[in-house]
Amino acid sequence: MVLRDFSILSGGWFGILATGVDNFTLSNLKIDTNRDGMVSCKNVRISDCTVNSPYDDGICLKSDYSLGYPRVEENVTITNSQVSGYDVGTLLDGTFQKKQVYNNAGQNAGPTGRLKFGTESNGGFKNITISNIVFDYCRGLALESVDGAQLEDVSISNVTMRDIFNSPIFLRLGSRMRGPEGAAVGAIRRVSLSNFVVYNADPRYASIISGIPGHDIEDVRLNNIRIYAAGGGTSEQAAITPPEAEKAYPEPRMFGVIPAYGFFVRHVNGIQFNDVQVSYLKPDFRPAFQLENVRDAEFLHVKAQIEPNAKTFALRSVEDFVVQLSPGVPDTKLQKVDRREF
Repeated sequence: MVLRDFSILSGGWFGILATGVDNFTLSNLKIDTNRDGMVSCKNVRISDCTVNSPYDDGICLKSDYSLGYPRVEENVTITNSQVSGYDVGTLLDGTFQKKQVYNNAGQNAGPTGRLKFGTESNGGFKNITISNIVFDYCRGLALESVDGAQLEDVSISNVTMRDIFNSPIFLRLGSRMRGPEGAAVGAIRRVSLSNFVVYNADPRYASIISGIPGHDIEDVRLNNIRIYAAGGGTSEQAAITPPEAEKAYPEPRMFGVIPAYGFFVRHVNGIQFNDVQVSYLKPDFRPAFQLENVRDAEFLHVKAQIEPNAKTFALRSVEDFVVQLSPGVPDTKLQKVDRREF
């Protein structure tokens, strides 16, 4: 099936809802809608698409149980596309209005937009490559396995983000387990993220890579990443311990304000940061990186903006930690540490 060269305005629950479709191509689409922009299946090619969706996800891959069995989302390429959260209709009319979006408590929650795997995640996400994506006035990248999915072999590169209203990068392995009884907790492994530039990210949330106790995210690589957070975090916020929230709906706000401004990494086995730089637009007194219950963490050529008396790293129950060739931080190798900041 091929869909190409048309526009959708206010598409309803989904701009395009495809379930159980194989060999599916979407090309040169403009979707300006109030809910999810598109959902796709197996052997999928998405290219040259623009999806604006202020109240729900933009390009959204799901692997649910709607056909009566868990169906994997695999062999997918997404390239040369844009996601955003402007007010409905203002993408297509060219005015790009940035309407304030409020939650049920009357708080400014910001728009949605974004590119996401999940939330429905029964069947898995495998063998997926994504490149040349622009995020503008929306939420960040979200890769989620909370219903038993095996999320593995994913490569994402050449991404720019501007005015991001939660975590620029959010990897979450959880145990919501919405689906058939008896399913096991899933996995996230072999994920590569490279060539990201992020400007003006939400000051409440760092990028988050978090599994749950007994279930680690595995083998994550981050290369050539630049993140400019909005800043403004306090030393009091640096002392926060985010809840595990194992069964909660996966969103960065589930953890509350994060005690680091750059990356919060918890329950991870095998992660490498290479040529990663984090900084802020106004002073932030939280550490740049906080690691909890992490094994085999390597930081090479990492640079972080730090206020006086703040720290680059906050480590909690970390094994096999290495940092090398990183300005402002001495080369350090730690076999095991319960608690350390430097």
